Amino acid sequence: MASSGIAQKPRFSAAIQTDGYKKLINNTLQDPKRAQRFIASVSSAVAVNPALQSCDAGTILSCALLGESLNLSPSPQLGLYYMIPFDLKEKRDNKTGEVISPATTVATFVLGWKGYAQLAMRSGQYKNLNVCAVKKGEFVSYDPFRETVVLNPISDPLEREVAETVGYYAFFEYLNGFKKELYWSKEKMIQHAERYSKAVAPNKNRVSLRDYMAGKYDAKNEWAYSSFWHKDFDVMACKTMLRQLISKWGIMSIEMRDAFEHDEKVVFADGATDFVDNNDITQARREISESVQGITVDESTGEVISMPDEAADTPGDPDAPNVASASADPAAPPQMSMADL
Repeated sequence: MASSGIAQKPRFSAAIQTDGYKKLINNTLQDPKRAQRFIASVSSAVAVNPALQSCDAGTILSCALLGESLNLSPSPQLGLYYMIPFDLKEKRDNKTGEVISPATTVATFVLGWKGYAQLAMRSGQYKNLNVCAVKKGEFVSYDPFRETVVLNPISDPLEREVAETVGYYAFFEYLNGFKKELYWSKEKMIQHAERYSKAVAPNKNRVSLRDYMAGKYDAKNEWAYSSFWHKDFDVMACKTMLRQLISKWGIMSIEMRDAFEHDEKVVFADGATDFVDNNDITQARREISESVQGITVDESTGEVISMPDEAADTPGDPDAPNVASASADPAAPPQMSMADL
């Protein structure tokens, strides 16, 4: 793991008021009014999620400052990015038995699909960008050689809303006319989730995604289904489609590449990052599961209707981002370091 020690720290509500944290925020943002707004918005996002309140305060602040550097709001209602709690087990030296790092709960930076879309549009290179679910009867054909998709959309919005989802479609067009589109069946999406996310892969306590969707699981093991793949599959599928399409074919600004590289990672107090699935992680706690069960998302718009935060998977996606880049936002604040806190 990139960071070997995680010191126990006070809860975020107390830590954010300390001189050390306030100094770090002010030095990073270089604007007192922006710092005040940042503290208020992050405190609000943490306050509405009981599970997040128990996270290591340093990892919460690191996630939030990363989001701020990308000019994204932490508000869960907006769905631009999320701070997801994960439990890390205590680690001991195999020979001496000495505690290397204590058990702790850390916040993970998870970019929402609308965050991906917003960062892409900011580059000024995209004329059109869209991602959506494909309903039964809409898919006609897919040519893997030309990568073209033929769809027959259901014209009645109400009929389309209740129709069964059979796949997912993403599309973009540059200002210069270059276009690219991508289609995945729902079955392919399920296989992708189970392959790249330990939070989804079946085990002795957790059935497959297919069985979970069919209601074929033991309710007493509900805690094992806290991944947002379980709680809102369509939202995670839309994010995956944009990630796959833009990382392979899209123009990625430095800002976008930063988001891509930090997505679904823990940002530790010393600035190191790591995928939570690469660590020895406990099963998500019951309160984390309960904190995501109440989410309601409007399928047509992607808007989060009810709180609290989403709990997402932590895939070690092997796809590397496209190195083509546009100019970074000169107004973005400098990178922060929490090593001295």
